[in-house]
Amino acid sequence: MPLPSFRLDGRRALVTGGGRGIGAAGAAVFAQAGAEVTICARTASEIDALAAEIRAGGFKADAFVLDVTDLEAVRREIAVRGPFDILLNNAGVNRIRPITEVSEDDYDVVLGLNLKAALFVAQAVAKGLLDAGKPGSIINVSSQMGHVGGAGRSLYSASKWGLEGLTRCMAIELAPHGIRVNTICPTFIDTEMTRPILDMPGTREHVLSRIKFGRLGRMEELSGALLLLASEASTLMTGGSLMVDGGWTAG
Repeated sequence: MPLPSFRLDGRRALVTGGGRGIGAAGAAVFAQAGAEVTICARTASEIDALAAEIRAGGFKADAFVLDVTDLEAVRREIAVRGPFDILLNNAGVNRIRPITEVSEDDYDVVLGLNLKAALFVAQAVAKGLLDAGKPGSIINVSSQMGHVGGAGRSLYSASKWGLEGLTRCMAIELAPHGIRVNTICPTFIDTEMTRPILDMPGTREHVLSRIKFGRLGRMEELSGALLLLASEASTLMTGGSLMVDGGWTAG
Protein backbone atom coordinates (compact mmCIF):
# COMPACT_ATOMS: atom_id res chain seq x y z
CA MET A 1 0.00 0.00 0.00
CA PRO A 2 1.19 3.55 -0.62
CA LEU A 3 2.19 5.60 2.40
CA PRO A 4 -0.52 8.01 3.62
CA SER A 5 -0.11 11.67 2.84
CA PHE A 6 0.12 14.21 5.64
CA ARG A 7 0.14 17.11 3.18
CA LEU A 8 -2.55 19.78 3.36
CA ASP A 9 -1.98 21.45 0.01
CA GLY A 10 -5.01 23.28 -1.35
CA ARG A 11 -6.84 23.25 1.98
CA ARG A 12 -7.88 26.13 4.17
CA ALA A 13 -7.51 25.91 7.94
CA LEU A 14 -9.08 28.08 10.63
CA VAL A 15 -7.39 28.24 14.05
CA THR A 16 -9.15 29.87 17.00
CA GLY A 17 -7.16 31.11 19.97
CA GLY A 18 -4.26 31.10 17.55
CA GLY A 19 -2.04 33.76 19.05
CA ARG A 20 -0.12 31.50 21.40
CA GLY A 21 0.25 27.97 22.73
CA ILE A 22 -1.43 25.06 20.99
CA GLY A 23 -3.23 27.32 18.52
CA ALA A 24 -0.03 28.99 17.36
CA ALA A 25 1.74 25.65 17.09
CA GLY A 26 -1.12 24.16 15.07
CA ALA A 27 -1.21 27.14 12.71
CA ALA A 28 2.51 26.81 12.02
CA VAL A 29 2.30 23.05 11.45
CA PHE A 30 -0.68 23.30 9.11
CA ALA A 31 1.01 26.05 7.10
CA GLN A 32 4.21 24.05 6.73
CA ALA A 33 2.13 21.13 5.47
CA GLY A 34 0.76 23.34 2.69
CA ALA A 35 -2.51 24.71 4.09
CA GLU A 36 -3.64 28.30 3.80
CA VAL A 37 -4.05 29.20 7.46
CA THR A 38 -6.38 31.78 8.96
CA ILE A 39 -5.63 32.64 12.58
CA CYS A 40 -8.09 34.36 14.88
CA ALA A 41 -8.01 35.50 18.50
CA ARG A 42 -8.84 38.56 20.56
CA THR A 43 -5.33 40.06 20.57
CA ALA A 44 -4.43 41.53 17.19
CA SER A 45 -0.73 41.99 17.88
CA GLU A 46 -0.15 38.30 18.62
CA ILE A 47 -1.97 36.87 15.62
CA ASP A 48 -0.63 39.49 13.21
CA ALA A 49 2.91 38.71 14.34
CA LEU A 50 2.39 34.97 13.96
CA ALA A 51 0.83 35.32 10.50
CA ALA A 52 3.74 37.54 9.42
CA GLU A 53 6.25 34.99 10.75
CA ILE A 54 4.55 32.17 8.84
CA ARG A 55 4.51 34.21 5.64
CA ALA A 56 8.18 35.10 6.11
CA GLY A 57 8.89 31.37 6.06
CA GLY A 58 7.30 31.13 2.61
CA PHE A 59 3.93 29.77 3.72
CA LYS A 60 0.36 31.12 3.60
CA ALA A 61 -1.32 32.78 6.57
CA ASP A 62 -3.63 35.63 7.44
CA ALA A 63 -5.27 36.78 10.66
CA PHE A 64 -8.31 38.60 11.98
CA VAL A 65 -9.55 39.59 15.40
CA LEU A 66 -12.46 37.54 16.76
CA ASP A 67 -13.95 37.01 20.19
CA VAL A 68 -15.47 33.56 19.79
CA THR A 69 -17.95 34.21 22.60
CA ASP A 70 -19.57 36.81 20.30
CA LEU A 71 -21.72 34.30 18.47
CA GLU A 72 -23.10 36.78 15.96
CA ALA A 73 -19.56 37.71 14.94
CA VAL A 74 -18.60 34.02 14.79
CA ARG A 75 -21.40 33.22 12.37
CA ARG A 76 -20.78 36.33 10.25
CA GLU A 77 -17.00 36.09 9.98
CA ILE A 78 -16.82 32.35 9.34
CA ALA A 79 -19.54 32.56 6.70
CA VAL A 80 -17.77 35.43 4.93
CA ARG A 81 -14.27 33.98 5.14
CA GLY A 82 -15.02 30.27 4.69
CA PRO A 83 -15.51 27.56 3.84
CA PHE A 84 -12.66 26.08 5.87
CA ASP A 85 -11.55 22.52 5.25
CA ILE A 86 -9.92 22.24 8.68
CA LEU A 87 -10.85 23.73 12.04
CA LEU A 88 -8.57 23.73 15.07
CA ASN A 89 -11.14 24.69 17.70
CA ASN A 90 -8.65 25.78 20.31
CA ALA A 91 -9.79 28.88 22.22
CA GLY A 92 -10.14 28.06 25.90
CA VAL A 93 -9.74 29.19 29.49
CA ASN A 94 -9.28 27.69 32.95
CA ARG A 95 -10.21 28.91 36.43
CA ILE A 96 -8.98 26.69 39.22
CA ARG A 97 -11.28 26.85 42.24
CA PRO A 98 -12.27 24.55 45.11
CA ILE A 99 -15.79 23.33 44.40
CA THR A 100 -17.08 25.29 47.41
CA GLU A 101 -15.73 28.53 45.92
CA VAL A 102 -16.87 28.23 42.31
CA SER A 103 -18.92 31.29 41.38
CA GLU A 104 -21.59 31.77 38.77
CA ASP A 105 -19.22 34.10 36.92
CA ASP A 106 -16.53 31.38 36.91
CA TYR A 107 -19.06 28.95 35.45
CA ASP A 108 -20.23 31.34 32.76
CA VAL A 109 -16.68 32.24 31.69
CA VAL A 110 -15.26 28.71 31.53
CA LEU A 111 -18.27 26.89 30.12
CA GLY A 112 -19.13 29.83 27.88
CA LEU A 113 -15.78 29.72 26.11
CA ASN A 114 -14.71 26.08 26.37
CA LEU A 115 -18.04 24.52 25.47
CA LYS A 116 -20.64 27.01 24.22
CA ALA A 117 -18.32 28.98 21.96
CA ALA A 118 -16.62 25.78 20.77
CA LEU A 119 -19.99 24.37 19.76
CA PHE A 120 -21.00 27.38 17.69
CA VAL A 121 -17.60 27.81 16.05
CA ALA A 122 -17.71 24.16 14.98
CA GLN A 123 -21.31 24.60 13.85
CA ALA A 124 -20.40 27.59 11.67
CA VAL A 125 -17.50 25.72 10.04
CA ALA A 126 -19.65 22.63 9.51
CA LYS A 127 -22.40 24.70 7.88
CA GLY A 128 -19.87 26.20 5.49
CA LEU A 129 -18.64 22.75 4.49
CA LEU A 130 -22.18 21.42 4.06
CA ASP A 131 -23.20 24.38 1.90
CA ALA A 132 -20.10 23.87 -0.26
CA GLY A 133 -20.57 20.09 -0.41
CA LYS A 134 -17.04 19.56 0.88
CA PRO A 135 -15.52 17.08 3.32
CA GLY A 136 -13.45 18.38 6.21
CA SER A 137 -11.84 17.84 9.58
CA ILE A 138 -12.89 19.50 12.82
CA ILE A 139 -10.39 19.15 15.65
CA ASN A 140 -11.71 20.15 19.05
CA VAL A 141 -8.95 20.83 21.56
CA SER A 142 -9.95 18.91 24.65
CA SER A 143 -7.67 17.69 27.42
CA GLN A 144 -6.77 14.68 29.50
CA MET A 145 -9.12 16.39 31.99
CA GLY A 146 -11.96 15.52 29.64
CA HIS A 147 -11.38 11.90 30.68
CA VAL A 148 -10.43 12.19 34.35
CA GLY A 149 -11.14 14.50 37.26
CA GLY A 150 -8.91 16.66 39.39
CA ALA A 151 -9.06 18.84 42.47
CA GLY A 152 -9.95 22.40 41.60
CA ARG A 153 -10.74 21.49 38.01
CA SER A 154 -14.51 21.08 38.26
CA LEU A 155 -15.36 23.70 35.65
CA TYR A 156 -12.51 22.91 33.28
CA SER A 157 -13.16 19.18 33.44
CA ALA A 158 -16.91 19.71 33.03
CA SER A 159 -16.30 21.80 29.93
CA LYS A 160 -13.93 19.24 28.41
CA TRP A 161 -16.14 16.24 29.26
CA GLY A 162 -18.95 18.17 27.57
CA LEU A 163 -16.74 18.82 24.56
CA GLU A 164 -16.00 15.10 24.30
CA GLY A 165 -19.74 14.36 24.18
CA LEU A 166 -20.38 17.14 21.69
CA THR A 167 -17.60 15.80 19.47
CA ARG A 168 -19.10 12.32 19.35
CA CYS A 169 -22.56 13.63 18.50
CA MET A 170 -21.24 15.93 15.78
CA ALA A 171 -19.17 13.07 14.35
CA ILE A 172 -22.26 10.87 14.04
CA GLU A 173 -24.32 13.56 12.34
CA LEU A 174 -21.62 14.80 9.97
CA ALA A 175 -20.01 11.50 8.94
CA PRO A 176 -22.44 10.96 6.02
CA HIS A 177 -21.14 14.23 4.58
CA GLY A 178 -17.48 13.28 4.89
CA ILE A 179 -16.81 15.66 7.77
CA ARG A 180 -14.70 14.16 10.54
CA VAL A 181 -14.84 15.43 14.14
CA ASN A 182 -12.27 14.40 16.75
CA THR A 183 -10.63 15.71 19.89
CA ILE A 184 -6.98 16.01 20.77
CA CYS A 185 -6.33 15.56 24.49
CA PRO A 186 -2.99 16.90 25.70
CA THR A 187 -1.47 16.63 29.13
CA PHE A 188 0.27 19.59 30.75
CA ILE A 189 2.31 21.30 28.03
CA ASP A 190 4.89 23.91 28.92
CA THR A 191 2.97 27.05 27.85
CA GLU A 192 2.18 30.52 29.18
CA MET A 193 -1.23 29.20 30.30
CA THR A 194 0.10 26.28 32.34
CA ARG A 195 3.10 27.97 34.01
CA PRO A 196 1.08 29.90 36.63
CA ILE A 197 -0.86 26.72 37.43
CA LEU A 198 2.32 24.71 37.85
CA ASP A 199 3.69 27.35 40.21
CA MET A 200 0.87 26.65 42.68
CA PRO A 201 2.17 24.77 45.75
CA GLY A 202 2.38 21.04 45.16
CA THR A 203 1.00 21.18 41.63
CA ARG A 204 4.18 20.59 39.66
CA GLU A 205 5.09 17.59 41.81
CA HIS A 206 1.63 16.08 41.38
CA VAL A 207 1.63 16.64 37.62
CA LEU A 208 5.06 15.08 37.13
CA SER A 209 4.03 12.08 39.24
CA ARG A 210 1.07 11.41 36.90
CA ILE A 211 2.89 11.88 33.58
CA LYS A 212 4.66 8.56 33.15
CA PHE A 213 7.68 10.14 31.46
CA GLY A 214 8.19 12.32 34.52
CA ARG A 215 8.28 15.59 32.56
CA LEU A 216 6.00 18.16 30.99
CA GLY A 217 4.98 17.84 27.38
CA ARG A 218 6.64 19.98 24.73
CA MET A 219 4.64 21.91 22.18
CA GLU A 220 6.33 20.17 19.26
CA GLU A 221 5.09 16.84 20.62
CA LEU A 222 1.55 17.81 19.61
CA SER A 223 2.52 18.49 15.99
CA GLY A 224 2.26 14.93 14.75
CA ALA A 225 -1.15 14.35 16.33
CA LEU A 226 -2.51 17.62 14.95
CA LEU A 227 -1.23 16.87 11.47
CA LEU A 228 -2.65 13.35 11.61
CA LEU A 229 -6.15 14.57 12.46
CA ALA A 230 -6.05 17.36 9.87
CA SER A 231 -4.79 15.24 6.99
CA GLU A 232 -6.01 12.43 4.78
CA ALA A 233 -3.95 10.04 6.91
CA SER A 234 -6.91 9.85 9.32
CA THR A 235 -9.86 9.38 6.97
CA LEU A 236 -11.36 6.57 9.08
CA MET A 237 -11.03 8.47 12.35
CA THR A 238 -14.08 10.31 13.65
CA GLY A 239 -15.77 10.67 17.01
CA GLY A 240 -12.53 9.74 18.72
CA SER A 241 -10.14 11.19 21.28
CA LEU A 242 -6.45 11.26 20.46
CA MET A 243 -4.64 11.11 23.79
CA VAL A 244 -1.30 12.93 23.95
CA ASP A 245 -1.00 12.72 27.71
CA GLY A 246 2.25 10.93 28.53
CA GLY A 247 0.28 8.04 29.99
CA TRP A 248 -1.68 10.14 32.53
CA THR A 249 -5.02 8.43 31.77
CA ALA A 250 -3.46 4.97 31.49
CA GLY A 251 -3.67 4.60 35.25
